[in-house]
Amino acid sequence: MSLFDLTSKVALVTGGNGGIGLGIARGLIGAGASVMIAGRNPEKNAAAVAELLTARTRARAIEIDVTDPEFGKTMVDAAVSQLGRLDILVNNAGVSVGKRPEDLSLAEWRGVIDTNLTAVFLGAQAAYPQFKVQGGGKIINIGSMYSIFGAWYSAAYSASKGGVVQLTKTLATAWSDENIQVNVLLPGWIVTDMTDLARTRMPGFDQAIVARTPAGRWGTPDDFLGPAVFLASNASDFITGASIAVDGGYSIQG
Repeated sequence: MSLFDLTSKVALVTGGNGGIGLGIARGLIGAGASVMIAGRNPEKNAAAVAELLTARTRARAIEIDVTDPEFGKTMVDAAVSQLGRLDILVNNAGVSVGKRPEDLSLAEWRGVIDTNLTAVFLGAQAAYPQFKVQGGGKIINIGSMYSIFGAWYSAAYSASKGGVVQLTKTLATAWSDENIQVNVLLPGWIVTDMTDLARTRMPGFDQAIVARTPAGRWGTPDDFLGPAVFLASNASDFITGASIAVDGGYSIQG
């Protein structure tokens, strides 16, 4: 369906070499976009590019650390120089530190905030001039169910992801008149490297998540293909500032 066709579009996905980011990249490639992966690990970057390359789309990667204040301009310049333009930015890179708030060091707090929130701002800020020149663009930020929930072990993570939701609303209001839509996806419990420790090594945790989730299972990175393509395509041109849960119904449970 042409409404969801991303042929000739170029997307940039931070943290796109694994987990949710790679799932999103698969969806964008499948809809016809070319994709640049931005990640810290060159081996994972290369493996992601090898998987994503198809006969009709291009995939590239750039080794980047999103805590570098200049990362945004560097990766946007790379996408434009190597792939010709930039239409879609996915701010996906994220980290977490599971500690009680009284045990969290300032360095750990700053590390999470810088990666999960400040990098979203810097990435969007860097993409804006290119979007403006081209007459519009799409930004998809990745929040979390902990944008709306609290947990004793997620002080920095929850604060950063709650900030992503509010930043998304601010960018949406600031740039809507320039045909730039900014939305945020809120993942629930997804099978990734980040959740593997809790899922596989904490007795009863896996069963508790499944029992609370109306869909009756954990999510997978491929559950983000459809939502990402929708938010990246012309189908969502009148949707901006929205928070969309991708959690199998986890967050609607009382």
